[in-house]
Amino acid sequence: MDYKNLKIKNVMVAGHAGSGKTSLVEALLWATKTTDRQGRVEDGNTVSDFDAEEIKRACSLSSAVAPYEHNGVKVNLVDVPGLFDFELGMYEGVKACETTLITVSAKDGVEVGTQKAYKLSNKYGRSTMIYVSKVDVENADFYNVFEELKAEFGPQICPIIVPVVNGDKVTYINLMEFKAYQYKNGKAEEVVMPATGHRLDGLVTAINEAVAETDEELFEKYFSGEQFTKAEITTGIKAGIKAGTITPVVCGATTKLEGIDMLLDAINELAPSPEDTEGTPIALGDSEVILPFNENSQVAALVFKTVADPFVGKMSYVKVLSGNLKADSNVINTTVGGPERLGKILTIRGKKQIDTEYIKAGDIGAITKLANTKTGDILCDPQNDYKALDNEFPNPTLELAIRPKKKGDEAKISSALQRIMEEDCTVGYRQDPETAQQLIKGLGEQHLDVVLSKMKGKFGVEAELDKPRVAYRETIRKTVKAEGKHKKQSGGHGQYGHVWIEFSPTEGDELVFEEKVFGGAVPKNYFPAVEKGLQDAKKYGVLAGYPVVGLKATLLDGSYHPVDSSEMAFKLAATLAYKAGLKEASPCLLEPIGTLDAFVPDNNAGDVMGEVNKRRGRVLGIEPVGDGMQKVSAECPMSEMSDFTTYIRSLTAGRGHFTLEFTRYEQLPSHMEGKVIEEAKKFIVAKYDEE
Repeated sequence: MDYKNLKIKNVMVAGHAGSGKTSLVEALLWATKTTDRQGRVEDGNTVSDFDAEEIKRACSLSSAVAPYEHNGVKVNLVDVPGLFDFELGMYEGVKACETTLITVSAKDGVEVGTQKAYKLSNKYGRSTMIYVSKVDVENADFYNVFEELKAEFGPQICPIIVPVVNGDKVTYINLMEFKAYQYKNGKAEEVVMPATGHRLDGLVTAINEAVAETDEELFEKYFSGEQFTKAEITTGIKAGIKAGTITPVVCGATTKLEGIDMLLDAINELAPSPEDTEGTPIALGDSEVILPFNENSQVAALVFKTVADPFVGKMSYVKVLSGNLKADSNVINTTVGGPERLGKILTIRGKKQIDTEYIKAGDIGAITKLANTKTGDILCDPQNDYKALDNEFPNPTLELAIRPKKKGDEAKISSALQRIMEEDCTVGYRQDPETAQQLIKGLGEQHLDVVLSKMKGKFGVEAELDKPRVAYRETIRKTVKAEGKHKKQSGGHGQYGHVWIEFSPTEGDELVFEEKVFGGAVPKNYFPAVEKGLQDAKKYGVLAGYPVVGLKATLLDGSYHPVDSSEMAFKLAATLAYKAGLKEASPCLLEPIGTLDAFVPDNNAGDVMGEVNKRRGRVLGIEPVGDGMQKVSAECPMSEMSDFTTYIRSLTAGRGHFTLEFTRYEQLPSHMEGKVIEEAKKFIVAKYDEE
């Protein structure tokens, strides 16, 4: 297939999990003879779901590109996951496509995934079309779903293809040309228009009114009582889609290929091409500019997806914004500020890679072996300094500890996760120096489970997840004086250091050290040694071995030996005074407190406030943020929030999200100290003893 001179459309296929996205992509590919069979998700042989994990789980886990050609137009389908744990794919797809095609099940109706896809498409100014799938299954109700769509998204919902169901036979009415079709073995046959009463009249009126609103001349023609031609309807709907005032609705029975031919035509005729848009908003220096899609301009390309494979290597999916991207193109990565050497230029269809001479402006393809480039970067001519305006991706909120099943594989975990993070920017990883745990962050339990499977399958590292330990602190609540004396004689020079130190509470995390020694009881040259001993000692508290904060130490008195005293002796003496003093200074544990901003539907706000109270949190306020959502602000103990991601997901059916940022430390309730101290003995105290 020669893509060089074809018109181009880029269409993201999105929707709720199970609404038929991948099956629709298979039908479109099969109907255009792009593939030699129509794959099935349950059989694990679809073009889009080719990863081993996707085949095993029978669902999409990442975005996939699948182009086809229909009547001289190349359409790049980007099939994205519907599962919320893999929402990254939708963000990748929306940045590469001008149109979002949302699948909605005629049986299940408008779901959370429908709302999320529509909202994200609007946010990025994309044109939107809706495909109501499964109109032939039992309990399907297209017209009920259509009313749900209008109630949810407003009057811009416009019917284009509607079904009339009679028993097991479905007749499809094309309202743009006012013709009716039935299908036999996937082939359309024109039939007599079925009787539908006033319903069809209402739908025709709806489409005519929508078209009339797009143009002044069409408006006048409609209200003069004249009928629109098919060309005028097509022109009006296309203009409305581009302006965001019309969202056309089509329907079909995907697996039977019913309605697929009309959907193909609708995409060709109605979906905007890159050249139909003004261009891409992009940052140039400190300014925002519109970069037109022009194949004769200097080259610029957005990397919207990265795949890191241990055998194939790194592959970067790109949307060319201007110019023609070739293997010998002289480009720089404006994020890192250096030149980037391009590998092979490829056209991608699922897992199939096809060498191509170049990728033209507006088209989608892939480049191999980009050393320094990651998702969201711009490649462009060295004369320009283009950068993406928006590198927003879903925020990972579920953090768990990860440990190898085989001792000694900690470094392998780190290496494998670094490779996985190259392709999935919703995975986070860090090593906590206080708890000595490796921590992994993701969008949900299923997301992290897939990460573990990839680590094992691609990188040979087996690991398991656990609840992360909390980094507590210790402090004191009263002022005490303590003596520390280190005296040792073992032949030759001995060791002697003697101090009296006052320990008192103070503000701040750092140790405040002062000296009020009179008469040279402790020589000045030993003051630094005393402070150093205290700095080392404060790393481990006397209750559970956690670092001590809010501590002031004042050196008051002591004694020395002119021969046996040394810096080491005074350092050890200070440590002894620290241990003796803190035990008497009413020590207590401090727990980390985080600021929570939870964004949830109006009817869930009360539940979240109740849950915050159960988790020992304090609600600070609640305010509407629009779109039927409320923001609940609170302060919560971090130790109580490890499973809050799962709670919010379950409570709001995926609609809600939140941020949680560490704010400060507060005293842990005394009745909880015993459990924390007992747990700490297994880890912190053991670490202290080793050192």
